[in-house]
Parts: sequence; C-alpha cells; structure tokens
Amino acid sequence: MPKSAISSSNTEQGSEDHTKLRRHDSLDLESSRVKGQCPAHHSAKEASWGVVLSLAFQSIGVIYGDIGTSPLYVYASTFSKGIKHKDDILGVLSLIYYTITLLPVIKYVFIVLRANDNGKGGTFALYSLLCRNAKVGLLPSEQIEDQEVSNYQLELPSKQLGVYLKLKNFLEKSVISKYILLLVTMLSTSLVIGDGVLTPSISVLSAIGGLKKASPIFTEGRVVWISIAILILLFTAQRFGTDKVGYSFAPIVSVWFLLNAGIGVYNFIKYDPAVIKALNPWYIIQYFKRNGGEAWISLGGVFLCVTGTEALFADLGHFSVRSIQVSMSAITYPTLMITYSGQASFLRLHQNQVSNTFYDAIPGPLYWPVFIVAVFAAIIASQAMISGTFSIIQQSLALGCFPRVTVVHTSDKHEGQVYIPELNYVLMIACVAVTLGFRTTESIGHAYGIAVAFAEVITSLFIILVMLVIWKKHIILAMIYISCISSVELLYLSSVLYKFPHGGYFPVALATIFLTLMIIWNYVYRKKYFYELEHKVSPNTLKDLANTTNISRIPGLAIFYSELVNGIPPIFGHYIDNIPALHSVLVFLSIKSLPISTVPLEERFLFRRVNPKDLYVFRCVVRYGYTESCQEEEPFERLLVEKLKEFIKDDYWYQAQMEYQYDEEEDEDGIINNVNVLSRANEEALQGEMELVDKAWRSGVVHMMGESEVIATKGSGFGKRIVIDSAYNFLRKNLRQSDKVFNIPRKRLVKVGMTYEL
Repeated sequence: MPKSAISSSNTEQGSEDHTKLRRHDSLDLESSRVKGQCPAHHSAKEASWGVVLSLAFQSIGVIYGDIGTSPLYVYASTFSKGIKHKDDILGVLSLIYYTITLLPVIKYVFIVLRANDNGKGGTFALYSLLCRNAKVGLLPSEQIEDQEVSNYQLELPSKQLGVYLKLKNFLEKSVISKYILLLVTMLSTSLVIGDGVLTPSISVLSAIGGLKKASPIFTEGRVVWISIAILILLFTAQRFGTDKVGYSFAPIVSVWFLLNAGIGVYNFIKYDPAVIKALNPWYIIQYFKRNGGEAWISLGGVFLCVTGTEALFADLGHFSVRSIQVSMSAITYPTLMITYSGQASFLRLHQNQVSNTFYDAIPGPLYWPVFIVAVFAAIIASQAMISGTFSIIQQSLALGCFPRVTVVHTSDKHEGQVYIPELNYVLMIACVAVTLGFRTTESIGHAYGIAVAFAEVITSLFIILVMLVIWKKHIILAMIYISCISSVELLYLSSVLYKFPHGGYFPVALATIFLTLMIIWNYVYRKKYFYELEHKVSPNTLKDLANTTNISRIPGLAIFYSELVNGIPPIFGHYIDNIPALHSVLVFLSIKSLPISTVPLEERFLFRRVNPKDLYVFRCVVRYGYTESCQEEEPFERLLVEKLKEFIKDDYWYQAQMEYQYDEEEDEDGIINNVNVLSRANEEALQGEMELVDKAWRSGVVHMMGESEVIATKGSGFGKRIVIDSAYNFLRKNLRQSDKVFNIPRKRLVKVGMTYEL
C-alpha cells in the first residue's frame, strides 16, 4: 500500500507531550477523497440560477418576516409624541431610506454574508472562524488532527501581512482578549434570546392592534388578551417544528409584500408624490436642526425599520449567499422603500393619525384582507426569531457555553430545525409578561431597539476582526467600515440607550440573566476540564493494570464517556480502585465540538490505541460541528464498532510498514509484494483482533458515564463557593443529564460517581 494511504498507529507511550500527539486520523484514506468539501447542500445550492431563484423565494418566508412587519410600528414609535412639523416626515423617511440601504443591504447582504462558516452564519460562525485562524479559544481541547478536517482550514493569501500578524499575535498572547471575545459572543447570544422575546410581542400586538379601527369594542385591553392568546398558541405549536408549515411561509410573506407595495404606490400617488424628495439627505440635517435632542431620541424608533437583519446572517445555513442577495435586492428592499414612502405620503396630509399609520393608510376594501395577512406575517416573523433563538442556543451548547437542555430535532430533512422545550416555555412566559406589562407597541419599541442595536454592534466588531485576521484586508478598508457603518450603529445605540428607563431595561435585564448563567456554566466547565487534564490516568498506571493479577476481564464492549480528549480521565482510576474488572474491549469516548459548522461523517471518528496492546483499550474522539447533533442516521454503537475495526485494520497496515524498512528506490510493485508477504505472516493476528471486537460487541455493550460532582476547594473565596457549590450544582441537578444528551440506553448505562475539588 502506498505510504500516503497508510495511517499511523496512534500508540500512546510515555508522557503525552504535544509532539507525540501529532497523529493522524485513522480515516485519512477516506477523508483524503473529500478535501475542500463543504456541506453538500450548499454546493448544490449554487449549481444553477434556477436553484438560486428557488431558494430566494423560500428565503422570503423565513428571514424577512421581522423586517417585513416593521412598517406596522416604525412611524408610531418614531413620532411617539406626534408630528410637530410637516417636513419632519421627510427627514424621518430619508433616515429610513439610508438606514435600510446601509445596514441590511450594504453591511449584511454584501459584507457580512461573506463571513460565513461553510455556509453557516451567526455570531458563533464568526467566533469559530477566529478560533480556527488564531488561537483564541479558551478550552485546551484542540488537536493537530482537527486541522485536517476538510472544511477546517481557511487561509487566504494576501500581501497585507503586517497588520494581520500583529493583530493575530496580540489576540493569541493576550488572555484578556480571549476572555473578551468569548464574553462578547455569549452576550450576543443573550441579546438574541431577548430579541426572541420582544419580536413576537411587538409583531403580534401591532398586527392585532388593527382591530381597534374595525370596531370600538376592541379596546386596548381586549387587543392585549387576543395577542396573548395567539402568542400562547404560537409557542404551543413549536413542538411540531417549522417543517410542517414551512412551505406556506414564503407565499404568505410574498402576498404581504405585494399588498404593502400596492398600497404604498396607491398612497404615494394619491396623497403626496413629493415625498420622493426624501432621497436628498439634506432633509435629515434639517430634521435635526429643527428638533435637536428630540430628533436624536427619535432615532430609536427609526432604528426599528431594520429589526430582523441579524436573521439574514443567522439563517444563512438554510439558503445561500447569492439567493439572499437576490431576494433582498429584487423583492424585500424595493418593497420596503415603497411601503415607507406610501405611509409618509399619507402622513403628510394626516399628521394626527401617526399612532396607527399602517391601518389608517389602507384603502377601505382592502382592510380585512390586509389585516388577516398581517396577523399571519406577524406570526411568521415571530416564528423565525424563535427558531433562530433555538438554533443559536444549540450552537452555544455544543461549545460548552450554555447549561444542558433538551434539543429536539423536528425535521429529518433540515438539520437546523430544532426545538428546545425548556427555553420555549421560558420565552412564552416572558412574551406574555411583556405584552401584559407594556401593552402598546410604542412601549415595547423602547425596549426592542436596545437588543437589536447591541447585536448589530457586536457583529460589526467581529467583522472588523475577520477583515484583518482572516481576509487580511488593508487597514484602510477596516477604517472605512468603521466610519461609514459602525459609527452609524453606535449613534443608533446611543439613542436607544436613552430609553433605558422607559422599557429598555427589560432586554438588558433578560440578557444579563442568561449571560450570567452562561458565564457560570462555562467557567466551571473549563475548570473541570483542567482538573481532568491535570489528574488523568498515566500510561504507567495502565501498564501496572496489565501486569496485575487482581484485574479480571469480563466479556463485552464498554464505552466510557469522558469530556477529556487527551488522555484517560481520573474517574477511570476511581472506578478500577472500587471495581477491579475490565471488559474485553474498552473504548474511552469523547464527544467533541469543533469550531466549524459541520464535520463530514468520513472524518468524524478519531481513534487511538492505548498501550499495552493486549489490554485492548482504545480512545475515540467523535467530532461534530457546532450545528450538528449527537444523533447518527444509523445506530451509534454499530457505527462505532465499524469505525473501530477500520482503525484496527489501518493500524495493522501501518505497523507492517513500520516494521519493514522499505528501500526508497524500490519500485511500487516490489513494495506491494513485500507488504503482502508480511501481511500474510500476520494475517492471523489481525483476524483474531477483529474477531475479538465482534465477539465483545455480540456479548453486549455497556455505556459507562462518569458523574463528577464538583465542589470548591477548601479555603476558596466566597464568590467561588457561590458559583461552584450553589449556582453550578443547582443548574446541573435541575437541567438535562449527560446520558440524555448522548441518547444512552438507560438499561445499559452504568454511572460512576466522583467528587472534583476545583
């Protein structure tokens, strides 16, 4: 067999330093065939314009529901105290024009979407890109073999290496910068959760608010309770998954956009076509001159016209960059411009109707059709944000940044569609509380902008780092981005922060609660990992086990789960001290999430043999992307045994090559013949080992789970004891257990307990 197709034995001897950990995945033979592979569905998406247009249509119903329903409440939130000057409408319309053009279109569609992680988007995608291209991760679980996964590397040639190297070295050497990056990533996740609470509340309440015009019996209180009923139904239906109704989303939102555009053109022509003058940014300057501080405060309402833009990036995994660029440029962007222009034309002649602009501007015969479509569009906008919240929590779970919760995959066709029951009920209760507490869209709007503005500023921070560290762009381009985009976002953020006492405190408080939970969980998660790394079982201990007569071997295959990817966890030594028995084959299994979106199945399993060889002990790291689950299409045990046998076979060929020194000048036929001679001499040994594995599997598989209880060491400070002894242990005991996370059969589960003093 040629050298390039033979894997290393992955044998562990002596101390496990980094030079001896430079081993190769036993599936190099297979993985070499998929180099440069991205998820298959993404490569297919760019195959033809027909596919792109189909995806563009589907994206309308998934990612534009939030920004598409913004016309329901933007003018009401901006002019919460009424319109004081007729030309103020032009100033606000001009602000809307350039805000939508700058942020959703230029920033997200044509810049941010390029920073995708093999077709996946979101804050964790940006963080994963930085972790792969600079050593900024905090958990010491990286392995050389991880960089050989086909879609791991992302090196782009560039002449701008000066700033790139300086910034990369700074990020890698500065511990503080690593903590800040992780903290900011978790903060963004927390803000998305807050957005997932406010979006359903403001969208549904705004849509149902149209009933006030239909009849005086629909008072504010009744509108609130109808909205609450719809919200409860919406969250109750989450367990069925979006796949059941997904195909109806795009037509409904398309009808919504069509109606808005038609009504916008009608109002534009009927009332005041002169609002087209708002294309001149001079009206923005005049607006600020007339209103001063009040104009700056009103920016919080204007900013609501771009709510939902994060979905353009976060939901990229279901579509492609080009399809989103097409749908935004050809449909969403022009429709929004026409809709806001039509409402501005109506307001120029009906300034006193600003509190209910959307419904008042609808021609009479179209009122009920628009109302019905508006309710459905609001539900779709809410659904998209809720689903996005579930997805981002799944990503944070995979990276050890969120307490264990139940993740249910609701679709066999779409990997990104997940449902988290615990979080779903938390969101439902929070949405009902927000609707009851704030009662009006104007009040919710004060709170809504803070979460969105913070999230956009964080995305810009990561994009600047991606520009310099990964894309290696000239620093001048980064400065242009900061001056043209980041400065505008910071201006909007300053405005929405002004409304902190008037409702803005709610998303900040909610984000703080979730951020605190994430910090506590991640802190103890890393402390546990370092503890296991420092107290792992040494190779000498295993040699002693092989030579002792007190250890009995029992038939069967034992899978011992551990979070440690380098070495054998200390809890195994605790187990042997109390139960001196080993199964005929033992596999130490680590479930590991790589900072990439997906890992091809051919490259998922990484095996290593543990010496001495006659112990038949192996270590296996099962690698997943942060968007994947620990559920295989076929039974995990069968897949594990098959991959183990492949490794043993590859290991055999590697040893055959290492034992026989080839002559470099010998022809390929000679090499193959010599290896064949050597393989025939050892065929019985290989066959015996393969049969041993099969026999162990047929005898039964036992899943052994280490349940480590953590406590603070004696003499620890009060804060550390609170975090570890109280907060973390409360979360661990009341949330999902490890065996449920890994879908371990309970009848074949053995838990081994041990206490770690951190």
